Amino acid sequence: MSTTIDDVLDQDLKRKASGDAASLHSQSPLVEGRPPIVFSSPKAFAQSFAARWRSVWTKPFIMALLAGQVVSLCITCTNVTTTELVSRGWTLSTTQGLFLYFTLFLVYTPYTIYQYGFKGWGNVILRDGWKYIILAASDVEGNFLVVRAYQYTDLLSCMLLDAWAIPVCLFFSWVYMRTRYHWTQLLGVFICIGGLGMLVASDELTSKSWEAIAKGKGDGFMIAGATLYGFTNATEEFLVRKRPLYEVVGQLGMWGFIINGIQASGLEWRAMKEVPWTGDIIGLLFAYTAAMVILYTVAPLLYRMASSAYFNLSLLSSDFYGLLFGLFLFHYRPYWLYFIAFAVIIVGLVTYFWHSKPEEQGILDPKAPSYVNRRRGGEENQPIDEENPPVYIGPESENIQ
Repeated sequence: MSTTIDDVLDQDLKRKASGDAASLHSQSPLVEGRPPIVFSSPKAFAQSFAARWRSVWTKPFIMALLAGQVVSLCITCTNVTTTELVSRGWTLSTTQGLFLYFTLFLVYTPYTIYQYGFKGWGNVILRDGWKYIILAASDVEGNFLVVRAYQYTDLLSCMLLDAWAIPVCLFFSWVYMRTRYHWTQLLGVFICIGGLGMLVASDELTSKSWEAIAKGKGDGFMIAGATLYGFTNATEEFLVRKRPLYEVVGQLGMWGFIINGIQASGLEWRAMKEVPWTGDIIGLLFAYTAAMVILYTVAPLLYRMASSAYFNLSLLSSDFYGLLFGLFLFHYRPYWLYFIAFAVIIVGLVTYFWHSKPEEQGILDPKAPSYVNRRRGGEENQPIDEENPPVYIGPESENIQ
C-alpha cells in the first residue's frame, strides 16, 4: 500500500499528540503529589503517615530548611551588630544600609555587564529599570521604617506587628503568580506564628522589652515597614523566577544605593560628621554588611527553592538565635520557653510542605530578557539558563507568566 503525504502528516500528528499526552500524564497531580494518608485501620494510617513523613524530607526541602535558618541567623547577626553600634553612639540607621547596597552593586553589576554587555545592561535599565526602582525603594523604605519603629514602640509590638509581613507576602504572591495555598500551608503559617507568640511571651517574662515613647507612632511605622517587606519579598521572588539572580540583585543594589544615598545625605549628613568612626565601629559595620550581603544573596535562592512566604516564616526563628548570641555577649539566662518556641516554628516549617513540595511553588525559568544578546565568550543570541529548565507547578500552586 502506498503512503501519501497526508498519511505521513496524520502519523506525525498522532505521535505528537501521544507525546503531549504522555508529558501531561507525567505532570499529573497523581504523580507529583505526596503519598495519601490512609484511615482504614490504625496500621494503614501509621504506614501511610510514615510514607508521607519520608516524602517530606527530600533534598530540596532540606536545602530550603537550611537556607531559611541561614537567613534567620543573618538577621540575628544584623540585630546584634546594630545594637552594638547604638551602644557605642553610632546611630546612622539610613547610612548603615548604604554600605550594603553599594556592596551588592559592586559585586553583581559587573558580572551582569560581563554577561549582557554594556548595551544589554543599558537596555535592562531603560526597559525594566522602573520595576527595580520600585523594588529598591520599597526595600530601602521598609528598612528605614522598621528601624524608626524600634525607636518609638516596645519590643512586644515590634515582634507581633513584624509578622504582618507574612500575610502581605502571601497576598502579593497570589497577585503576581496566582499561587493557591493548601490548607496545610496555612496551618503551617499559624503554627509558626504560634511559635512567635511563645518567643514574645519569653521576652516579656524575662523583661527584655522597653518602655514605648510613642506607641501609636511606632506601631504605625512597624505596620508600614512590614507591609513593604512583604511586598518586596513577593516582588523579588516574582523577578528571580524569571530573570538571572545577578541581574535582579545587581539592579536592587544599584537603585538601592542611589535611593539610600539620597535619603542618607538629606537626613544624616550632619550626623555623619559627629558620630565616632573608630576601629570597632568600622569592624561592626563590616560585620553588619557581610551578614546582609549573605542574606540578600541567599534570600533569592530560597525564593527559588521554596517561596518568599517560606522565607518570612523562617525569619521567625531569629529570636532564638538572638538568645544564643545573648548567652555569650550579654550573659542572658536562657528561658525554657525559648526552646519550645523554636521547636514549634520548625514544626510549622515542616507542616508548610506537608502536602505541597518546595519545587511546586512556582515556575522556575531564569533567563535573560529577549532584548539582550549574550556576549560572554563572544557568543550572542543564546538564552541564559542559570540552573534548571522550567519547573512544573504542582496541584496546589498555579502561576501565570
